[in-house]
Amino acid sequence: MLPVTLHGRFAFGRFCPLLLLAGLSIAGFIAPASTEAQQAAVESAPATSLIDSTVAAVTEPAAPAQAQAQSSPANTPAQQNQSAQSQSSQNAQQNEAGGTQTKRILGIVPNFRAVSANEKLPPETVKEKFMDATEDSFDYSSIFFPGVVAGYNMARDATPEFHQGAAGYARYFWHSAVDQTSENYMVEFIFPIVTREDARYYTLGHGGFMKRAGYALSRAVVTRTDSGKETFNISEVVGAGAAAGISNFYYPRPERTFGNTGSQWGLDVGIDAGVFVFREFWPDINKHIFHNKYSDAPAH
Repeated sequence: MLPVTLHGRFAFGRFCPLLLLAGLSIAGFIAPASTEAQQAAVESAPATSLIDSTVAAVTEPAAPAQAQAQSSPANTPAQQNQSAQSQSSQNAQQNEAGGTQTKRILGIVPNFRAVSANEKLPPETVKEKFMDATEDSFDYSSIFFPGVVAGYNMARDATPEFHQGAAGYARYFWHSAVDQTSENYMVEFIFPIVTREDARYYTLGHGGFMKRAGYALSRAVVTRTDSGKETFNISEVVGAGAAAGISNFYYPRPERTFGNTGSQWGLDVGIDAGVFVFREFWPDINKHIFHNKYSDAPAH
C-alpha cells in the first residue's frame, strides 16, 4: 500500500503543473466566451429596447385617439345639454332680476321707447328716432292721454273759448292731440337728432322705491347721449318748450300769453316725468300683480 501511495503522490505532484496549466487555459477560453456573450447581450438590449420603444410610440397614441373617438359622440350631447342648461339658467336669472319692459303697458298703452334694465343697445338711427315719434303719436292707443288731458282742462275751464259739453270736449280733445303730436316729434325726433341724444327711457330696475322714483323723475332733465354718456336733457326741456310755443298758432288769441305757454310747457314735461315713473315700475307691476301676463313682447 505504501508504494502505491507514494507512487500516487509522486504521480499527482508530477502532473500538477500540467493540470494547473490546463485549468487556466480552459478558464481563459471560457472567460472570453462569457464576456463576448455578455457584450452581445448588452449590445442586443438597446436594440430590443429601441424596438420596444418604437412600437410603444406607434401604438400608444392610437389608444388616446381611439378613446377620444369613442368618447366624442358620448360627450357631444352632454356638452349641448350643459350649454342649454347654462343658457336657461341665465334667462331665469334675468327674468328673476326683473326690469323687463314690454312694448305695451297693459297690452294697450305704447311703451316702445322703454329699455329693459341692464340692457345695452346701439345708438338709434335717424329713421328709428322718427319711427319712435310716429308710433307714439299715431298708435291706435294714442288717444288715451289727449282724452285724459282734455277732460282735465275742460273740468277746470282752462280755455273758456272752447265752452262745455260734447262740442267743448271735442275742441279740448283735438287741441290736446295736436299738442301731444307736436311734443312727440320735438322731444323724440327733431331735437334728439340735433343734440345727438338718446330719447329712450333706460330702466333702473333695482334699489328702493324712492331711489327708483327719483331716478325716473330725473330723466326729465337728465338723459343719455348717443355715445352713452349722461347729459342735460335738452330734447325734453327745450323740445317741450318749442312744442308749447308752436301751440300758440292754433289756440284762440286770448290764450296766447306767456303764462299759458309756460303752463303748457310745464304740463308737457310733468306728464313725461310721470310716464317715466310708471315705466320704471311697470315691470314690477307686470311681474307681481299680473304674473308676467304681458311679458311675451319685449320692448327691444
